[in-house]
Amino acid sequence: MSTTRWLAKTHGVRNKRRMYLVYYFPFLQWVTQYRWSFFKGDLVAALTMASFYIPMSLSYAENLGHIPPINGLYSFVFNPFIYALLGSCPQMVVGPEAAGSLLLGTVVKTSIEGGQSGDEDDAMNARIAGVVTGMAGAVIFVAGLTRLGFLDSVLSRPFLRGFISAIGFVILVDQLIPEMGLTHLAKHVGGVSHGSSLDKIIFLVENVQHAHGLTCAVAFGSFAVIMVCREVKKRLQPRFPSVAYIPDRFLVVVLSAVFTWQFGWHEQGLEILGDVRSSTGAPFPFRFPFRPTHMKHVRSAMSTSFLIALLGFFESSVAAKSLGGSEGKHEDGLQGISLSANRELVALGVANVVGGCFMALPAFGGYGRSKVNASTGGKTPMSSVLLSLITIICILFILPYFYYLPKSVLSSMISVVAYSLVEEAPHDISFFLRLRAIPELFLMSLIFLATIFYSLSLGIALGIGLSLLSVIRHATKPRIQILGKVPGTSAEFENAETSPGNVEFVDGCLIVKIPEPLTFANTGDLKGRLRRLELYGTTAAHPALPRVRDQRHNRNVIFDIHGVTGLDGSGTQVLKEIVDGYVGRGVRVFFCRCPREEHVVWKLFVKSGIVE
Repeated sequence: MSTTRWLAKTHGVRNKRRMYLVYYFPFLQWVTQYRWSFFKGDLVAALTMASFYIPMSLSYAENLGHIPPINGLYSFVFNPFIYALLGSCPQMVVGPEAAGSLLLGTVVKTSIEGGQSGDEDDAMNARIAGVVTGMAGAVIFVAGLTRLGFLDSVLSRPFLRGFISAIGFVILVDQLIPEMGLTHLAKHVGGVSHGSSLDKIIFLVENVQHAHGLTCAVAFGSFAVIMVCREVKKRLQPRFPSVAYIPDRFLVVVLSAVFTWQFGWHEQGLEILGDVRSSTGAPFPFRFPFRPTHMKHVRSAMSTSFLIALLGFFESSVAAKSLGGSEGKHEDGLQGISLSANRELVALGVANVVGGCFMALPAFGGYGRSKVNASTGGKTPMSSVLLSLITIICILFILPYFYYLPKSVLSSMISVVAYSLVEEAPHDISFFLRLRAIPELFLMSLIFLATIFYSLSLGIALGIGLSLLSVIRHATKPRIQILGKVPGTSAEFENAETSPGNVEFVDGCLIVKIPEPLTFANTGDLKGRLRRLELYGTTAAHPALPRVRDQRHNRNVIFDIHGVTGLDGSGTQVLKEIVDGYVGRGVRVFFCRCPREEHVVWKLFVKSGIVE
């Protein structure tokens, strides 16, 4: 009988099937607690988010993902609804993000360059987007089923900061081309549209005289208005919380479309969004992303989909941890929904697999969007359900009114998001400079420069490769310690390497503490580390140094194995070889603070012959 079943039986939990069902489908728990008093706050929050993020999703799809704008809206139709059913953080709202949209756009651009699609082939580009989103969802879903919720710890903070700052810079440079009205010129200059950020900067400098004046005025004017409103709201919100409800970006979108229609700006060379419809003509086209005919896209998109999944889960994890589940919340909210990283993976995975079937952008939990939801009255996942319904209404009835929306306004809205990605970098840089953390600064700089001067793919490869090497190096390094006796005591020992002047060595004894489980990962260099302790009395000495520790101090080797809480076959084999080597040289080996005889570690010691 498992521990869970035993506890349930002991404490009188009768309906164990419902217990598991409610845990894995949180919808069954929060819907029974829902009250009409929550509805007003959830509706206001949904309307506020829709006014902010529906125009943003159009921008992400058009300018970053290189797919039809309506496909950005699909991310707000399916993903928030599915997350509301399966997610464990009631106030988190999922949707497309700049980083994921840009990474998806790199796959689309690679397919265009390889001749598998074309700039104007909206149907094929949308299918490629569906494949990328579906694969990212599948990666996350499988990770959830296999309980890999710790994956958000694999990427180091310097990697994330360097990569996200680089993405922000790349987006800022990319958006300058449509903001200056140079899109058509860039298409006719070889290698610019799909080139590096450096290529685009050179192009902008060389062609600044060809910029379209009205487009520049609309784009930079919109950017300035949004930035000023952003700063004013940030300053006023502590005293007047209600300013968070002001939909400044939605007002910019509406006014720019009205002015374009009223003054005929589109007839003066200003590019507008035009008809917004799906690539097939149907309002919600379905296309399964894992068809055999899509395998050529699957192979090219595999690494990028994995990174989208990892970055998306990391951002979702940050948002979920900051908002928390409903455990310990005050009584005017939902109760009893505990936050779980593995359930989050499953919820986000299912949402993106379904989104991929409708060729949507990848969608994950965003900290800023979720904070807007919480601060404007959203208390339950119903705000996500209402956001999905509002987006459906928008697609069916309101999209024609976006006809006169200037594309340069969409670009300026994305530039504001890109600026927010870059603006956090100086704080992290100054922090690491204060600590003199040179490796972290080097990693940040390397990833940033590789992304800027070469490509996102190189930045991704370098970042993930170096992060994984760092994790592996940390995991495989044995943390054995040489112990010395504290003077004036009979049985008190301390690490002799951290306080060499405060301990004394026991004559004829080398006392080694192993403070961690022994596995294949950390026993590879265990023999070498022990050899250094024998020769120098420390693992920090360079092996070129001649022996400085007298051999008579190593007649007895005592292993303190209190910290060895786990042991696998490889670790057992290496430890057996070490013990046999000592015995063969006439050195006596002792083990102290051993586990109980019924413990699995002790059983392995006996079966392998390490102890008699």
